[in-house]
Amino acid sequence: VQLQASGGGLVQAGGFLRLSCAASGSSFDVRDMGWYRMAPGNLRDMVATITSGYSTNYAESVKGRFTISRDNAKNTVYLQMNNLKPEDTAVYYCAARSAASTVYDYWGQGTLVTVSS
Repeated sequence: VQLQASGGGLVQAGGFLRLSCAASGSSFDVRDMGWYRMAPGNLRDMVATITSGYSTNYAESVKGRFTISRDNAKNTVYLQMNNLKPEDTAVYYCAARSAASTVYDYWGQGTLVTVSS
């Protein structure tokens, strides 16, 4: 499975961005999908996840501002980010869990989101 993320960029505080991540290859094998982020000097943190049954989970810091969704027909996961804050600045990675794994075993290349104050 290959994951290709896109949609990052520079935005002012209060603005919005939409990230996309398309899965290719053995994408039929994908179960859960998610977004993680890594800010400078920090570890990679979970942002939002979505199961194959569309159940979602969010980090407390993004609840009410970010929305994760997926289109199984297109093998794509999205992250709508509204009311962005400077502390949301990070490299965002999409991830996927295959049926054979209990952890996320596929990762995209990352897309940079920069929020200016």
